[in-house]
Amino acid sequence: MGMWIGRNRKARVTYGFDEIALVPGRVTINPNEVDFGFRLPRKNAKPLELKIPILASAMDGVVDVRFAIGISKLGGLAVLNLEGVQTRYKNPPEVLEKIVETDKSEITGLLQKIYQEPVQEDLIAARIRQIKDGGALAAVSCIPQRAAAFGKLAEAAGADVFVVQSTVSTVRHISSEYKSLDLAKFCAEMRIPVIVGNTVGYELTLEIMECGPAAVLVGVGPGAACTSRGVLGLGVPQVTATVDCAAARDAYFKKTARYVPIITDGGMTNGGDVCKALACGADAVMVGSAFAKAEEAPGRGYHWGMATPHVNLPRGTRIKVGVTGSLRQILFGPADVDDGSQNLVGAITTCMGNVGARDIAEFQQTEIIIAPSIRTEGKLFQTVQSVGMGAR
Repeated sequence: MGMWIGRNRKARVTYGFDEIALVPGRVTINPNEVDFGFRLPRKNAKPLELKIPILASAMDGVVDVRFAIGISKLGGLAVLNLEGVQTRYKNPPEVLEKIVETDKSEITGLLQKIYQEPVQEDLIAARIRQIKDGGALAAVSCIPQRAAAFGKLAEAAGADVFVVQSTVSTVRHISSEYKSLDLAKFCAEMRIPVIVGNTVGYELTLEIMECGPAAVLVGVGPGAACTSRGVLGLGVPQVTATVDCAAARDAYFKKTARYVPIITDGGMTNGGDVCKALACGADAVMVGSAFAKAEEAPGRGYHWGMATPHVNLPRGTRIKVGVTGSLRQILFGPADVDDGSQNLVGAITTCMGNVGARDIAEFQQTEIIIAPSIRTEGKLFQTVQSVGMGAR
């Protein structure tokens, strides 16, 4: 498998969203009659059910208390970063104002300074309680090194979901400088669902699933604000990463009868990308930049990744995506832009209807073709005028 890239060395051919297309089905279905919900397994309880298979990324420019409440009421789930400005500062809007207003030539240094402020544990509990008091589901995230401490704090405060997230997640992390997280023990001890990420490989996904998480995040470096692929050279295009991890999920289910959903995280800028991710095997998607465009997003049209403020090796940048509409518009429309970044749910249901999929499981069986011309064929005028599919 693979192609020769030089003497004695092969490489696999991999694919991203712009290189594939979904084939219409022989039967079509009324989009209003498809089941596209997402079910996250819970211990000794019924699954946590989301009306829509979309999560908001744990980015400070995307998720705060207000946003988390808003998307929860619309049927989705937002993940709050427990190592961001919301838990480092009692007055996050003041800090966010500085980030938004700073010139791009100085932004990396400012972010590094802002994120050096220590996390205040009392603010972790406070933010979770604020979300819960708003009648919303509370999902929170941190890196593995802090999961043991923050997990218990979040659980005690009433969090519904805990996400252990890093650039690359593994079960066997080797370090002589600090104690690595025992992922299996952590998942076993937590009473609430634990989502683990990020990964891109078949074997590694199997290893992670054997530790008992409720779901696995898929994606290394595809996010709009992430620069890991440029800084580190790491990454697998999201179509191939999703297909590989979906294969691991199916193999694990066949072996254990326990279904562990996978969530494709990053790289999706419009409804077409979201549809392709689900058709490639994802049970849900995690989106950042699309939500950063919402009026409710705390970044006011700006977006930056979690690794952007790294002290020694930043792996992200601040990008301007602009404010295009409300959160409801982005999820359900009506869309007043022509680039597919609004009415994501409408895109999912319409695509499912056109391929003849009654639910996400059937959607994952959609015929997929390699189609590198899918974005350009017949789209000359859109490209020249930078509208529609030619806008990016």
